[in-house]
Amino acid sequence: MSAIERGTLAGLFDLTGKVAIVTGGSRGLGVQIASALGEYGASLALVARKQGELDAAVEQLTAKGVTAVGFAADLGSPQTALALTQRVLDRFGRIDILVNNAGAAWGAPAEDHPLDGWNKVIDLNVTGLFLLTQAVAREAFLKQGKGAVINVASIEGLQGHHPDQLGTIAYNTAKGAVINMTRALAAEWGPKNIRVNALAPGYFPSKMTMVTLGEHGETMLRQTPLGKLGGDIDLMGPALLLASDAGGHITGQILVVDGGMTII
Repeated sequence: MSAIERGTLAGLFDLTGKVAIVTGGSRGLGVQIASALGEYGASLALVARKQGELDAAVEQLTAKGVTAVGFAADLGSPQTALALTQRVLDRFGRIDILVNNAGAAWGAPAEDHPLDGWNKVIDLNVTGLFLLTQAVAREAFLKQGKGAVINVASIEGLQGHHPDQLGTIAYNTAKGAVINMTRALAAEWGPKNIRVNALAPGYFPSKMTMVTLGEHGETMLRQTPLGKLGGDIDLMGPALLLASDAGGHITGQILVVDGGMTII
C-alpha cells in the first residue's frame, strides 16, 4: 500500500523496509543523514575507510533502535564500487537509497596545487562517486525499477573561493562536477524511475572545515543571513525529503542548505 493510499502525510516520509547506503557515514554530515533515514525506518549500510569509526557510528545508531551495518571500504579505488555494492546486496537483499557523502579536500594556492592532491580529491569526490552510483544503479535500482540518489555537493561547487581564504581549486572543481553530474544522471535516469538530487551544504563544523572556521568563522557568520553555521540536525530534513516519497516528484535539483550565505 502506498503512502497516499495510507492517507497520512507522515507516510510520505516512511522508509520502513528500505535500505540506504551512506558513504562517509561514520561521522559528521554522513552520520547526521544516516540518523535521519534510520529513524524513519531505513536499514543502513554505512561506508567509511576506518573500521573503528564505523563501529562507533553503528553503536550510536543501534542504541536508537536503528538497523545499521558498517562496511569498511576505500571509495577512492576504482575496484571498490562493484564489490561494495555486492556486499550490501548480500547482507540486505536490496538497495533503495544511495547517499554519496564521502569526500576529501586539499588546500593550496592554485598555482602551487600538487598533482597528487588534485588526484586524491577528484578520484574520491568525482570518479569514486560516479562508479558507486553506476554500480548501485546497475545492480539494484534498474532491476527494482526504482531508486533515489542523494549526492552531497557543497556551496563551493556553486561559487568561487574567497581570496582571503586558502585556495581549494580541486575541491571546488570536484563539487561543481558533482552538481552537474546530478543533473545529467537525473535527466538520463528519470524515465527509469531513478531520482538523482544533491544537497549543497554551507559551512558545518567538521574535521574538514575546522581550520577554515577557526580562521574565518566570525566573518562567515556576519555574511550569513541566519547568523549561524550548520548544526547537528540541519541536513536531516532535507535528506529525508529527497530520500522519501515526499520528494517523489523532485529530481535533478540542488538543495542549498547554508543559512542564506550564498544569496548575498
